Amino acid sequence: MNRILKILIFVATCLGVGFIASFATQQSIDTWYPTLQKPSFNPPNEVFPAVWTFLYILMGAAAGRVWDRIDFEPKPVKSALLFFWIQLALNGLWSVLFFYFQNPFLALVEIVLLWLIIYETYVKFKTIDRIAGWLFVPYLFWVAFAAVLNASLWWLNR
Repeated sequence: MNRILKILIFVATCLGVGFIASFATQQSIDTWYPTLQKPSFNPPNEVFPAVWTFLYILMGAAAGRVWDRIDFEPKPVKSALLFFWIQLALNGLWSVLFFYFQNPFLALVEIVLLWLIIYETYVKFKTIDRIAGWLFVPYLFWVAFAAVLNASLWWLNR
């Protein structure tokens, strides 16, 4: 299987996780979320789908590049992809905790764990494929911002 196909498989998987997580978000985005007090730096709702689509594409491209190295570095690649799957599952779980269960505090605890796992995935990816590591950097920054936003939402609405 060539690199492009591997990248496309991972991009489709990441976009699929985002799509599935959006079901947890749907109802609350129109009912519960508008009732929350928000910090001044809270982006408009329209920003989130565009940013997440972009990030899922970068994540998929990074994972596909790492997967492409499996014949040369099987143990490091398997370890890196394990962390990738864990962070992807935690990524989807955050939407469930925050929007479906409407629990900003639990989502805050989870997003800190998510950021740490993303960072570890970045480190592992970077050692296997430098470009794959760099493709994870915007995701690290966005989730750091999302954690601050999550903490602010929890604080303002506790």
